[in-house]
Amino acid sequence: MAQMHIEVLAAIAFSLSGLMALAWMIQQRTGNSGWVDTIWTCSVGLVGAVAAIWPLDGDLPARKALAAGLVLLWSARLGTHIAVRSFRGIDDPRYASYAQEWGAAAARRMLGFLQAQALVAIPLAFSIFLAAHVPQPSLRIQDYAGAAIAFAAIAGEAVADEQLRRFKANASNAGDICNVGLWRWSRHPNYFFEWSYWFAYPVIALSSAYPWGWVSLAAPIIMYWILVHVSGIPPLEAQMLRSRGDRYRVYQAQTSSFFPLPPRSSS
Repeated sequence: MAQMHIEVLAAIAFSLSGLMALAWMIQQRTGNSGWVDTIWTCSVGLVGAVAAIWPLDGDLPARKALAAGLVLLWSARLGTHIAVRSFRGIDDPRYASYAQEWGAAAARRMLGFLQAQALVAIPLAFSIFLAAHVPQPSLRIQDYAGAAIAFAAIAGEAVADEQLRRFKANASNAGDICNVGLWRWSRHPNYFFEWSYWFAYPVIALSSAYPWGWVSLAAPIIMYWILVHVSGIPPLEAQMLRSRGDRYRVYQAQTSSFFPLPPRSSS
């Protein structure tokens, strides 16, 4: 079993690296970095679903279908949301900032950056594989619990994205900061629900009879690190401070950065 798991891990790594190389070519050709996140999301969904249905002895088809279905639902929802924005020609301010910072080396450094994104996606897709292949003969309560976590997280992220879209669509809000609905409780509720989603697979994968299942905990750990400390909140907040200044500093003082918490009163 260990050899098969390692072979699947290598296949996941190779596939994601190739798909993110494709994302780089599209980004270079179109000049729109929004397609990067679209392709990354679809790549994780596709590779994760294939890993979920990978044939192993003793598989439970229902669990494989559950794991594959959850990641395809996540990928379709988030990928469509980002693709619609990209079709409108809206570039991601984080990538625009990177390109400006990198200057003449932007193309080369973007390729390296996207390969790094492929690297951090490997444990995500592998966690889906692990959840799909738990050696248990029937669905358990924790399988249903994992599905419930995934559905709740996908719904929460969709609500946050829709609230932000409606706020931006209102011309009277031009230049203002979205602090309505979920955005009153967290400055990045979409990121919070994205992180929450990746707990679904450890919940399904953990089993006393399956030591490999513990590896699935890498998915939410890495996603938290990426969103909170690397390419999620830090560059986005830096961009907001440049464009909104003191108004955004007031929002920062009043609103939790990541975890939804009651708004703090103004000092």
